[in-house]
Amino acid sequence: MQHVERELTERVKLCDTKGQLNPSAIGYSRRPLVESNLHGNFMRKKKWNYWCVFGEEIMFSATISHLDYATVCFVYFLNYETQRFHEKTVVVPFTRQLKLSPQVLDPSHFRHDGMTIQSVHSQLETHLTVTVEDFDGEPLYANLQIQHPERYDSLNVVVPWNRQTFQFTGKHHTLPTSGTVKIGSQRFEFEPDESFAVLDYGRGVWPRNSFWNWAMASQRSHGRIIGLNFGGHWTDGTGMTENAFFVNGKMTKIHEDVLFRYNRLNYKEPWLVHTKFSDDVKLTFTPFFERVSKTDVRVVKSEVHQLFGYYNGYVRYPDGKKIKVMQMLGSIEEHDAKW
Repeated sequence: MQHVERELTERVKLCDTKGQLNPSAIGYSRRPLVESNLHGNFMRKKKWNYWCVFGEEIMFSATISHLDYATVCFVYFLNYETQRFHEKTVVVPFTRQLKLSPQVLDPSHFRHDGMTIQSVHSQLETHLTVTVEDFDGEPLYANLQIQHPERYDSLNVVVPWNRQTFQFTGKHHTLPTSGTVKIGSQRFEFEPDESFAVLDYGRGVWPRNSFWNWAMASQRSHGRIIGLNFGGHWTDGTGMTENAFFVNGKMTKIHEDVLFRYNRLNYKEPWLVHTKFSDDVKLTFTPFFERVSKTDVRVVKSEVHQLFGYYNGYVRYPDGKKIKVMQMLGSIEEHDAKW
């Protein structure tokens, strides 16, 4: 079995005065205690705020990312029933029309001709607004209120490859969401009892080449609100994982690596997700839609295969009690980047 990871309980800075990893930051926490004070390391710093909201009719996502030498922002949505999908991406070199904070819930924004993304957090709620002038030939406007219940845990992990390359990831799951997304004349409503947002906050200094898997879901299931978060490849050998599940806001950390088994020749075949040593996580993911995103612009080259579908199986508490997972809507992905 892997060793138990260190739990952080006090605020700490991610970097030392030289811009290298602060060893005191290595660990995980249930609250966002790490200040991402990145500096130096030009071309290697990576920052992003990724929002994904699962509603009853559609999934909606908006991302602000900064790669040090370019800003890459994208907005996409998927209608589950019709499988209408569209994605709009904007790539801008060295823009100043951007703010990504060193604190997880501090304000962020991106402003550009044809696209704006802004999030403001106040009184346990994030107000997320997105405007895209031409989104599949129609204007898009999103106005969402995302709750952060005070009792809810989040998964915050500092992953050390070495003193020079490292990542802080904050995963906030099962956040009740209300509001609207309008695309042309269509209007989609989000109700907090059945609509849940996921925030993926990332700040770090990355190697040139990277590869990861990520599995996640946030849904109401049989009277409980369940969140799943599992990662693979990128944390291997670091002594840290981003593996956990949430039940009604309470996080159970999983200290084992999780393996992803799938067919890279056909990503829409079922995926298997399970813990490396035990059977504490045993899930099958069956996709119904594949999003493929490819970027190849000078120094940035990436390929993402993100699948939307349903999880079935179980996860297990340390005391042996199982939480059954049945037809839970979520996503799973493979990301291969040279950045």
